Amino acid sequence: MSEEMMKQAEEVTTEEVKAAEVAETTAPEAAAAAKTPASETPETEAPAAEAPAEEAAAPAPEAPAESMADYEAEITASLKPIHEGDIMTGTVIGVSEEEVTLDFGSFTDGIIKLEDASDDPNFTFNDIEVGQTISATVIRRDDGEGHIRLSMKEAAAVLGWERLEQLLKDQSNITVKISEAVKSGVVAFVEGIRGFIPASKLSLTYVEDLKEWVGKEIEVRVITADRADKKLVLSARDILREREKEERKQRISNVEIGLVTEGTVESLMPYGAFVDLGNGMSGLVHVSQISQQRIKHPSVVLKEGQKVKVKVIAVKDGKISLSMKALEDVAAVAVEEETYEMPKTEEATTSLASLFKNIKL
Repeated sequence: MSEEMMKQAEEVTTEEVKAAEVAETTAPEAAAAAKTPASETPETEAPAAEAPAEEAAAPAPEAPAESMADYEAEITASLKPIHEGDIMTGTVIGVSEEEVTLDFGSFTDGIIKLEDASDDPNFTFNDIEVGQTISATVIRRDDGEGHIRLSMKEAAAVLGWERLEQLLKDQSNITVKISEAVKSGVVAFVEGIRGFIPASKLSLTYVEDLKEWVGKEIEVRVITADRADKKLVLSARDILREREKEERKQRISNVEIGLVTEGTVESLMPYGAFVDLGNGMSGLVHVSQISQQRIKHPSVVLKEGQKVKVKVIAVKDGKISLSMKALEDVAAVAVEEETYEMPKTEEATTSLASLFKNIKL
C-alpha cells in the first residue's frame, strides 16, 4: 500500500470515530427529551400552531344512557304469565283474509283466525286495519308455531254484553248492518253478538218483504240485553218515531194562525174531532168550534173520512187548534130601537087636566 493510500484510510477512520462519539453524546439527550412532559418544553422551542376557533370541531352529542327503567313495561309484559281464558288487548300488526296478528309488547304475538272472530257468517277482516286495538280471549297459549291463539267472539261474550248493557242504559243509537231475514224479523250482529229486530220495530209503516232489508245499514237502539238468556233485541222504530215527532213539531211551528185549509176527519172524540191536515200534521176541532149551534157530540155534524174546511186559530206546545165555526157566514141582524121624540113646542106635564083634555064624554 502506498503512503498516500494509507493516509486516506486513516482520515476515514478518524471521521467514523468522531461520528460515533457524537451519536453516543446526543442519544441520552434525545431520550431525555422524549420523556420530558409538554409542560416542561423549553420556552425557546416554537409552540405548535393553534387551529382557528371557527374551524374547531364541535364535540359529538352523547347518547342518553339507557337503563332498565326504560324497558320496564316491555320486561313486565314479557314476564307476565298468560293463561287460557285471559282477555288480552293488543295492537294489530298484520291482517290477511284468514287471520289477524296482534302485538302485546311481549315475547310473542297473538293470532286470531277468521273462524274465531265472529258468529256472523258474513264477517270478514276487511274492516280491520293495522294499528287498530283489539281485545280477544286466549284459547291456546301456544298454537304450535310459537303464537298465542286468540278468539274475538269469546271476548265478545264478556266485553260485548257489558257494552250492550251500557247501550241499553244510556239509550244510545248504534248503526248495524242487517245480515239475514228470519221469521217475523231480521238479524244484525252487534259486538259479535246476534241481535233480533222484529218486523214491527223496523219501520213506522208495515214491512211486507223482509228480504228487501238484508244488506241495509240502519240506526237502532238496544231495547233488550239479557246476558243470561243471550237475548238481544233491537229497534229502529223508536228512533224513527222520535225523529218524526221532532220534524212534526218543527213543521207545526211554521204554521200560521189564521190559515184556512182543507183536511180529513180522522177520528171523533166526545170533546172534538181530529182532522188530518196532511204532511204528518193533524189538529183538533173542539166540539165548541164545530158549529154555531150547540151540539152534544161531534158525530151529530161530522163523520170519519169526511172532508172539511178549517181555520187555524191557535198553535201551542206542538198542537194545532182548529175551528169550523169561524168560517160560517153569520147573518147580520140589525136591531132597531123605536124612539119617540117630543115636539119642542110641547112640554111634558103630569097634571090630570093634561091627561084628560082630549077625552070626549
